[in-house]
Amino acid sequence: MAYYSWILAFHVMSFISWMAMLFYLPRLFVYHREHADNAGFVEVVKVQEYKLFRYIGVPAMWATVLSGATMLWLNPALLQSGGWMHAKLFFAALMIGYHISLGVMRKRIAENPHYKSGKFFRMYNEVPTLLMIGIVVMVVIRPF
Repeated sequence: MAYYSWILAFHVMSFISWMAMLFYLPRLFVYHREHADNAGFVEVVKVQEYKLFRYIGVPAMWATVLSGATMLWLNPALLQSGGWMHAKLFFAALMIGYHISLGVMRKRIAENPHYKSGKFFRMYNEVPTLLMIGIVVMVVIRPF
């Protein structure tokens, strides 16, 4: 189990990378939406959105999920250590759902720059913060 700490370190690093995408992509959507009439600007933001989602977000999500699953496989006792791990996994599942929703929204806003409002995307940008708080509390405080 000496390598378990390395897997945990990789899990934390990939989670941080994934969170960076989850925080920044909706902000790009705000810029995209609020500058919808500036075609040159929109084209640049569309490229940024695509690259951020596809080349950072997707690999970071999979690295987080696979390293987390590996840790559970190596240490299945985590699932019997109280409800905190189940709550963490619930928040992680919601985070995956949020990630998928960003992929759908990225395609829709690329087709229609007037999709949703800047205010909607500002509010939607708060979702990963709430999920991250839930995950960190479960892992550090372990309230259950």
